[in-house]
Amino acid sequence: MKTLKIWFLFLLMGMFYKAGAQDTTDLMNLLEKEMTSSKDMTYYTTATFKTTRLVNGHSVENVAKGVLDVKISHRFGNLNEGFYELFGLDKATMRIGFDYGISNNLMIGVGRSTYQKTYDAFFKLKILRQSKGKRKMPITLSYVPTIAYRSLKWQDPSIKNYATSRLFYSHQLIIGRKFSEGTSFQLMPTFIHQNLVTGANDPNDLFAIGIGGRQKITKRISINVEYYYQLEDYKLPGTRNSLSVGFDIETGGHVFQVHFTNSPGMNERTFIADTKGRWDKGDILFGFNISRVFTIRNKH
Repeated sequence: MKTLKIWFLFLLMGMFYKAGAQDTTDLMNLLEKEMTSSKDMTYYTTATFKTTRLVNGHSVENVAKGVLDVKISHRFGNLNEGFYELFGLDKATMRIGFDYGISNNLMIGVGRSTYQKTYDAFFKLKILRQSKGKRKMPITLSYVPTIAYRSLKWQDPSIKNYATSRLFYSHQLIIGRKFSEGTSFQLMPTFIHQNLVTGANDPNDLFAIGIGGRQKITKRISINVEYYYQLEDYKLPGTRNSLSVGFDIETGGHVFQVHFTNSPGMNERTFIADTKGRWDKGDILFGFNISRVFTIRNKH
């Protein structure tokens, strides 16, 4: 009887050992499967910048699929106009725009500016996305072509004027990278074509290189800088390079942008190729961008 009890005890121990070994094997297989699966996945970088605009120009960010972004951009007058003009607050230009996400990689937009009474339209296509994992990509690359129509009255209506003379175009690549949670940079090589220019020797084609960056200074506030350098051989006389400094303030899911710039215009031709203000002379405009987002249709 005693011998039977001993054999029964050994049998139970063997059963528990086998079950424990099986559980351990299953757990190891599951972990190995998850590790293999994670290596096969691609992780895309998000929130390189907080909005689709850095200051005046585009960032690499897109409006999400099915989302409409109604954006109002406002620029006051020059600070050096003094107290009589309340340091520029008595004067203002603005742009209202409507941006819509066709997909997560493609958005379209239209807008109207009071500056030179300009209508503009564009699309932004995200060609590459910064990622790690199975697919490694060090940058995000976007392409933004724009067409704009200046509707000011003709300076000389007595001569024959053409509607096509009011058109101008831009093509821009945006090369961005998020280096850390709070630091992002982008380059913006830009080509601009104007059908009609003022002077006989003024170039119709203009080239500029933009550089911009974002640095978080608190959990909800970041500082943004944007600068466009015009190539000297492709530059309109009397114009200056556009320099803008601003702040993104996150408030309850929305981002409010305030900034200082020497550019009154808010489309590519006007702020890149038609800026005449000088920071060292006090030709600085205070302004802001504010947007309201509406979900038009579900992502799925």
